[in-house]
Amino acid sequence: MSDSSIPLKAAGAEWCDTPIDTPIDRVALAACWGLATLEHYAEVGSTMERAREIASDRLVPLPAIVMADLQTAGRGRQGARWWQAPGSLAVSIVLDVPGVIAGVTSLTPAGPPPIWSLACGVALAEAVTAVEPTVSARVRWPNDVYVQGKKIAGIIVESVAGGRVIFGIGVNTSGSIQEAPTALAPKLITLPDLTGRVMSRTTLLVEFLPRFFQFLRAITVDPSQLVLRYQPLCDLSGQMVTIYRGEQFLHGCCRGIAADGSLLLDTAAGEMQITSGSLSDPAAAWRPDPESA
Repeated sequence: MSDSSIPLKAAGAEWCDTPIDTPIDRVALAACWGLATLEHYAEVGSTMERAREIASDRLVPLPAIVMADLQTAGRGRQGARWWQAPGSLAVSIVLDVPGVIAGVTSLTPAGPPPIWSLACGVALAEAVTAVEPTVSARVRWPNDVYVQGKKIAGIIVESVAGGRVIFGIGVNTSGSIQEAPTALAPKLITLPDLTGRVMSRTTLLVEFLPRFFQFLRAITVDPSQLVLRYQPLCDLSGQMVTIYRGEQFLHGCCRGIAADGSLLLDTAAGEMQITSGSLSDPAAAWRPDPESA
């Protein structure tokens, strides 16, 4: 297919000519919600790094996505490293907030609202199940997608000066946990592990992108829509969980989320709304040895 419909190719970029699943359909992706820019690399350190450059360049048309067949330094929240098998979906999406979400003109000093990562998780879980109905994908606060109690996708959201936001997404669309580092294998799962086949990255993105953008607009008008779509997908409802916040932690039973995206936790001291924190001990985050990174 011709690349002429995609206006940007970074200087020195190596386009991926041999994708591991199926060739990336640039035309189909360009048609998704008016997607203006697509960069697809064989290998990068992190798609987020390139996405930050795009976000700071006012000449690059948005929305934009950066994809890679292999990330050598992918990262999640709180500095944890992110592992994926080569060929899995690794993508960063750069949005101009006013251009996507009606009525939003700026970001708060604290950055993107927490409901955005949850909205991304809901749309992603819905998209995975829509593409592969045998897979029941669920959302785990604040930013992960799980299947059968194991992580299949992660999300990170960053704001950039001038009202631009980057959503970094990694989905295990290829490979197997047998390829994962020993410390991570028990916590992860891949789509081939579940179905015996790779999921097309193009197919997943075509399902996900319009769903995600429409959902962002919907919750801006009516925040209660987040709870309505999140609650049936909540991976933790009724479960005892521990929330880590710095050197402190809270323990209680998950009751879902509030309209602002905070986690509802039933504790010994009563119900609490948790606006930030992690379900994983930051001290136990996976950081590979320098020689193997």
